[in-house]
Order: sequence, then structure tokens, then C-alpha cells
Amino acid sequence: MEDVIALLRKSGAMLEGHFLLSSGRHSDRYFQCARLFQYPGRAAAALAGVAARIRADIAAKRLAVDAIAGPAMGGIIPAYELGRQLELPAFFTERDDTGAMSLRRGFEAGKGMRILIAEDVVTTGKSSGECAAVLGGLGAEVTALACVVDRRAAGALVPWPLYAACRVDAANWEEGSCELCGQGIPPVKPGSRRLPV
Repeated sequence: MEDVIALLRKSGAMLEGHFLLSSGRHSDRYFQCARLFQYPGRAAAALAGVAARIRADIAAKRLAVDAIAGPAMGGIIPAYELGRQLELPAFFTERDDTGAMSLRRGFEAGKGMRILIAEDVVTTGKSSGECAAVLGGLGAEVTALACVVDRRAAGALVPWPLYAACRVDAANWEEGSCELCGQGIPPVKPGSRRLPV
């Protein structure tokens, strides 16, 4: 399997500069995984190791998964690809007209259903948490989280086992303490989530 960082670079998916993240935090790196996912073979290769670890843990009864769910937008393709590799159903949650995460399009998640959440990038886990809240409200249980890039700050925890294709250290500042803002470098926001004004 080709190295995941090499795949991100080859696809132009690892950007460097000054970025405003969906969480509202600032960083010196941004992972535009959509650039990786435009190549299905690269997406499959990037997630193959994750799928293998999940499969092994399911076989060893350390993990139970009935379906994969990804929060839109970034989780749609990883959920589909992991579902394909693990031969499990895959669906996604998305924001409604009010901006709240919801389960739509006839997708169902019910009592006792064990779900793995799939993401492109995990920084704070906010999207995963919103997705989990929707699924939990329907009676489902989130059993794990998977992603292409784990870029959490040191000490940032998620409440489930995490299966990441790669771990990358990247600066992660609150707006008021951003070193790049202090240098007068304006941030750009390449993501899809609207931030509160």
C-alpha cells in the first residue's frame, strides 16, 4: 500500500498556508481530502489499512459494526469506501435548512444498530459528535470512528476507538492566539461548512 501522506501530496490534498478550519480554529495546514477522493483508486488505497484493522477487530470480537455513517460533506466518500471494503451498508447525515445535522433521504438507523462513523479529517471531532448525537437519538450506538487524517491537537480525545489512515501534526490555534494572524497573514477558508458570523 502506498504511504497515505504520499497519496495526499500526490493528489494536492495537503495544503500549507494560513487556514480557517470548520471548527473556527486556525491552522498552518489544511487537508482537502476531496482532492484525494477524486481518484477512486487512491481513496481505496488510503483507506485499505483502516479497513483491514477494522476487519481484524470485528473478527476478534473487539468491535461490532452493522453500518458506516459519514457526516456530510467530508464523510460521504470515506463512509462509502469503507462500506465497500467491509461489505457493510453506508449512508450519511447532513445539515438541514437550519444547519442542524440530521438523517434524511430515507436512511434509517434504529435501536441497537452499531455504527462506525467515517470522516475525511478529524480535528476536534465536532462533526462526528453531531453525527453521533443524531444516530444516538434514533437509538443507534456509535462503536468507533475512522478517518483518513487524524490532525487532533495533543490531548484532544474522541469518545470512541479511532482508526486513522495517518496522523499528522499541524498547528491548531484559537483565533486570538494564532501566530499567523500575529504576522498579519490573512486566513483562507477552503472548507464547506458555514461558520457563525
